[in-house]
Amino acid sequence: MNLNKQDFDYLDKKQISIEQLEAQLNAFKTGFPFLTINRPATAGDGIVVFIERDVHYFVQRWEDYRQSGKKIVNFIPASGAASRMFKDLYTFFDKDTDRLETEFETAFFGYLEMFAFYGDLNDACVKHSGKSIGQLILENRYKDIVGNLLFEPGLNYGSLPKGLLKFHTYPDEQRTPVQEHLVGTTLFAENEDKSIHVHFTVSPEHRQLFESHIDAFKSIYENRFGLTFNVGFSEQKPSTDTVSVDLGNNLLRENGQLVFRPGGHGALIENLNDLDADVVFIRNIDNVLPDSRKNTEKSYKQALGGFLTTLQYLSYRCYEWLSNETIPEQMLRYIYRFCRTTLSIFPPKEEKLEMDELRTFLMQKLNRPIRVCGMVKNEGEPGGGPYWVENEDKSLSLQILESSQIDVDNPVEKEKMLKATHFNPVEFVCGLKDFRGKKFDLTKYIDRNTGFISHKSKDGKELKALELPGLWNGSMSDWITVFVEIPGEMFNPVKTVNDLLRPEHQ
Repeated sequence: MNLNKQDFDYLDKKQISIEQLEAQLNAFKTGFPFLTINRPATAGDGIVVFIERDVHYFVQRWEDYRQSGKKIVNFIPASGAASRMFKDLYTFFDKDTDRLETEFETAFFGYLEMFAFYGDLNDACVKHSGKSIGQLILENRYKDIVGNLLFEPGLNYGSLPKGLLKFHTYPDEQRTPVQEHLVGTTLFAENEDKSIHVHFTVSPEHRQLFESHIDAFKSIYENRFGLTFNVGFSEQKPSTDTVSVDLGNNLLRENGQLVFRPGGHGALIENLNDLDADVVFIRNIDNVLPDSRKNTEKSYKQALGGFLTTLQYLSYRCYEWLSNETIPEQMLRYIYRFCRTTLSIFPPKEEKLEMDELRTFLMQKLNRPIRVCGMVKNEGEPGGGPYWVENEDKSLSLQILESSQIDVDNPVEKEKMLKATHFNPVEFVCGLKDFRGKKFDLTKYIDRNTGFISHKSKDGKELKALELPGLWNGSMSDWITVFVEIPGEMFNPVKTVNDLLRPEHQ
């Protein structure tokens, strides 16, 4: 590794140590080990299924917790532009013909008036193309419409962050995902002092856009809901960027400078770690519903919160009992059974653990951050899956795995992967403090061996990029993890613009 003064200055500016750089280069050379699936987590075997009575009970527990003076935050990863959402429209725009040839194109233009951004787009077409959308369609000038949607001086939706695009139409407004998240947060995360706290992670180039957008409606919403909206922002830290290499694992440079890339959403564990909160909800920016469909979301969000805080309370009590060195064996066995059956905590060699060893082991395992993860039945939607995974010490733990973490070339592992019945829609509620109310250092619970290497291209050259352990994968690997089945209607992501035509978004 040949570094010059410019390299050292650049690393110092990004707050990346030489040791970190060496570790990244070594990861490119050695790769990351695949995780070994024991079996998929399924309903009744790793995934808790609520009945109606459970939902009512845990909703009440959550209501009690919300009135206890604890701080609740809704954490929304919102980085990046929406360009992938318009991939099919970019393809259409670059074609030699203006004819509509695909089902996607026909649906987009056929139902254009159903999009919440229709009015803005029509205004842009009149201003920049001299005619309304209807007139342009009559003249088969479809590319004029797409150009006014995706590029400047039109709406420039192709370069804006997804959180700032208009998704839903109401009689008095059209809402963006940012607005829907703020409204949704009032349903499940109102704090005792009549405030809500929402934190967005954003790209540096988009931060001012987010701040201006929220400034435009914040006071209106505060008056409407009688609440104080505390909205925070953070960006991925430069220290979490990862270096890029060529196919021979040699450092890449651009104009003499090392090439770094953002380390993926796993970098956001640092942002989460910086939050001052007792309980944090996590959901992706594009998974939002209009008000008419928020009832299920409200009850299940509250139930997940109540389930988390109930488990947290029980684990705190167990830890306090275990702190007594003379704890009766019967009580120790009771705690051990609770840890196994409810928290999925298993020692690697349970048959050989003496009383003192078991007590020490359980104290270590109970004193960790805890998360309750919603899981949706797999009906063809993409997403990481819930599995029982074999750890290095041969114990089992519940993990959310992406396909990149699984040896899909191994037919045995691939068969186990394909037997998964559920997937992860990114619906979490997390407890970030220990029994004394002290914040956990979340960076201590990351499995550093769960990153992965991706192949990309830059200026026509192939390169290798390093992804950090994912936020809800390896970055939370050593958390207490509980899976709960949630209704499929809580998962309504917008991956392409035509997803907004689904009934769930109308």
